[in-house]
Amino acid sequence: MFNALERHNGAMNAPQKRVILAVTGASGAPYARRCLAALVETGVEVHLLLSKTAVELVKDELGITLGSTEVWAERLLGKPTDRVIVHRVEQYHSSLASGGMLVDGMVVIPCSMGRLGSFASGLSRDLIDRAVEVTLKEGRKLVLVPRETPLSQISIENMLKLSRAGATILPAMPAFYTHPKTLDDAVDFVVGKVLDQLTISHSCFPRYGIANHESRATNHA
Repeated sequence: MFNALERHNGAMNAPQKRVILAVTGASGAPYARRCLAALVETGVEVHLLLSKTAVELVKDELGITLGSTEVWAERLLGKPTDRVIVHRVEQYHSSLASGGMLVDGMVVIPCSMGRLGSFASGLSRDLIDRAVEVTLKEGRKLVLVPRETPLSQISIENMLKLSRAGATILPAMPAFYTHPKTLDDAVDFVVGKVLDQLTISHSCFPRYGIANHESRATNHA
């Protein structure tokens, strides 16, 4: 029987968008926190999943002890929100395990190489694996953000296999044409590219050529 959080499964009063955000055990917790914040800021209903290793990495890389699942979103964002529904990875009865749960897409950020292998092999060890499987079988948008270097041949082959299955492989590779001045600027670029894939408007980074074009137009005015 679904718990009270599953009330969001219905189509009535649907939000602008509904996205599953999974965080796995690769270095890159700042990407996950900023992606969560950006989705919430744009009015998206977020269904949040963190693997056990991801919980540990959040503490190591962000200095945040998440505690019980009820306060994960608040501690990651630094403020309360009603836009985030947290699911436990062992919660197989969650609506995320079924294609009947209508979502606009799923993001795994960061995506560890171990998870990449699980996704490519079709394993369903927990709710993250199952949600990815459902997203692929339903033909919905799946964005995987690997953060690993260098890459082994096995990982490259897994990426190719998932790409052929319909996933978008979006490595955490910041660009420099935006002239990032802080680490947050570099993180924002990657998060903005994720939002682009989900067709969500944002201002995480300036579009290539636009700032320069506007500058030239001003100078010649």
